[in-house]
Amino acid sequence: MPAIVGVAQVITLGSSSVFHIGDVYKIMPFATAKTFSGAGSFNTGEQLNVHNQLSSTNTSDPDVIDQNNFLNM
Repeated sequence: MPAIVGVAQVITLGSSSVFHIGDVYKIMPFATAKTFSGAGSFNTGEQLNVHNQLSSTNTSDPDVIDQNNFLNM
């Protein structure tokens, strides 16, 4: 369905990012990434108070491949 879009300001885009406005048939990623982080890693805000007594991050990956993208060109 067509849409009327007003002003869109884009400051920066990463090398594998997608910026989409309007109709689209297919969006395919050209890159994938896996991020491991512990408890409280991505907390943002003012006056943040986080208490993590004992934390460990499991980084084992038995299936090795999570998302294939080698056919996306």
